[in-house]
Order: sequence, then C-alpha cells, then structure tokens
Amino acid sequence: MFHCPFCKKTAHVRTSRYLSENVKQRYHQCTNIECSATFRTIESVDGVIRAAPEKPDPAPVTPPPPRKVQGCYSSPFRH
Repeated sequence: MFHCPFCKKTAHVRTSRYLSENVKQRYHQCTNIECSATFRTIESVDGVIRAAPEKPDPAPVTPPPPRKVQGCYSSPFRH
C-alpha cells in the first residue's frame, strides 16, 4: 500500500514487475474516486538486517540392516 502523492489517500497496486533481482516497479491507483491518480514507484532492498542461516549439509542416510525373517509358515514359538 502507498499513499497518493496528490490527495494523500490510499492507493492500491494494480500491477508490478521486477526490473532486477532486488528492484520492483509498481503501478498504483488512488482509491479516492475524485482523484483517481495513477503513478508508479520503485521498491528495492536497501540493506540486510539479518541474513537467513545457512542450511547444514544433510547427514548421510545409511540403509537399515537386512531383516532376518523366518519362513512364512514357521511358528514364532519354537517347541
């Protein structure tokens, strides 16, 4: 949201596009029906306060050891 530079009322974004990775151009329209001004603004990254933490390397996945399965018809209880 941006304020209209003419009547100081609220202006809504109608469309926008990136000019570069960190710069965006936006087109606004005033919501005041008597003004209805349209204008454009430039939005950019001015500075970084805190960078995102680096992701640690994932731990290698070791497959589980093979299961020792008895025959399908054997009883789990040995007599």
